[in-house]
Amino acid sequence: MPDLIQHLRQSFYSKLAPVANKWMQVLNIDQHYPADFQDFQTKCHEKQQTKPTVLILKYGEGGHNTLHQDLYGDLFFPIQLVIFLSDPENDYTGGEFVLTQQTPRAQSKAIVLKPRKGDILVFTTNFKPVKGTKGYYRVNMKHGVSEVTSGNRFTLGIIFHDALS
Repeated sequence: MPDLIQHLRQSFYSKLAPVANKWMQVLNIDQHYPADFQDFQTKCHEKQQTKPTVLILKYGEGGHNTLHQDLYGDLFFPIQLVIFLSDPENDYTGGEFVLTQQTPRAQSKAIVLKPRKGDILVFTTNFKPVKGTKGYYRVNMKHGVSEVTSGNRFTLGIIFHDALS
């Protein structure tokens, strides 16, 4: 793993771990994420999850990514991020970032975003808490990329948990 990318994982993780722990608390999920990224990686490795999950993604014309969740083992971190390396106005068309929110007992909601080059999008890996009238409840999320209609779209995806080897 290049030092710069490992540094990004460590830096962002330390800022996001308190948020992830708050999510677990309000959803009454018995999961605690350590403050230090190295400690979290040790937990991954104890579960045989030793393969880094950072991705550089290239989508050319016709390329897309179906709705999914980036879960690569029993232990996962509930937040991830993507850094946009291409400009949607000059480098490609289409290729919108798509999120779906699957609210219990309701129809799914689509959220379509078109970040610019250099933008960082922080989003949930699997689910997020939403406050309702009776407290917090869990909303499942998926993400994907709509079809690129021209050009090339590049992103750097940073997932904090490692995958099974």
